[in-house]
Amino acid sequence: MVSALLERTGFAAAVREELPGDASKRYARLHGGPSPALLMQTPTAAYMDAFCRVAGHLRAHAIPAPAVLGREGAAAVVEEIGQGTMAAALDAGADPLPLYGEAARLLARLHAAPPPAGLPAWDTAAMEQAAAATFLDWWWPAIYGAPPADHVRASFRAAVMETLAPFAAQGFVHRDFFPANLLRVGEGLAVIDFQDAALGNGLYDLVSLVEDARRDVPPAVREAAVRAYGGGADPAAMAALAAQRHLRVAGLWVRLARRDGKGHYLAHGPRVWAHLSRALEHPACAPLAAFMVRQVPPALRGNPA
Repeated sequence: MVSALLERTGFAAAVREELPGDASKRYARLHGGPSPALLMQTPTAAYMDAFCRVAGHLRAHAIPAPAVLGREGAAAVVEEIGQGTMAAALDAGADPLPLYGEAARLLARLHAAPPPAGLPAWDTAAMEQAAAATFLDWWWPAIYGAPPADHVRASFRAAVMETLAPFAAQGFVHRDFFPANLLRVGEGLAVIDFQDAALGNGLYDLVSLVEDARRDVPPAVREAAVRAYGGGADPAAMAALAAQRHLRVAGLWVRLARRDGKGHYLAHGPRVWAHLSRALEHPACAPLAAFMVRQVPPALRGNPA
């Protein structure tokens, strides 16, 4: 299948350079083909369907994103664009202020375009389930030594749903919009890793950018990025969405450590818990804050021992 794809796209003689991937994707740089390109392989054809559909949507609305040069089942040849990621530039000492401003402006353009048909829901129910699947299923037993009781699950569900319900929306959500998923292209940025896009409140993406789970964002840079995003950055909505995201990610780090042997992610735990603490101080998060007061004493709010 891959050989036929490479033959059809003109890359049959290209030399493959395996690149770091993640749990869901494998990449290889293709040297010697007709243009700079990557071979991308995903777990399922449905996963690749989502990637190709969203890529086409973004490009149709002039949002910089890699072109799909050819596709066969769960594999595709995609355009290689950019001069590295925004994350790499920041790690190398680039000034964060213009980069975060450009990222926020790109995000505003992304959200201004009508979403494509067929996106899954990222509504209150989906967000609650995602948070429960990491926070209750992994963080909770790691801390308490046993799964949460049914009444705790019910109370958590009610608290998350009540917190998020006022901020339901039906727009494009990238779901993982942060510097590692933004490529530097000329003077601007392009977006990648958009296959998990969904339909919900786009401010979730702004939270992902300015309250990054993996790196500190200086307050002045955060404020400038929110201004660059423009109108509609409701602080109450951002706090509610942040609370869900940070709870989910705090549990995700535990799952990665205990199930997948990736304990290095726990180094980001203190940052995520600090983000969560700030979010819970907002009045919009009162239902979830009350759940935490009842069920999770401050001394336990952190990584498992």
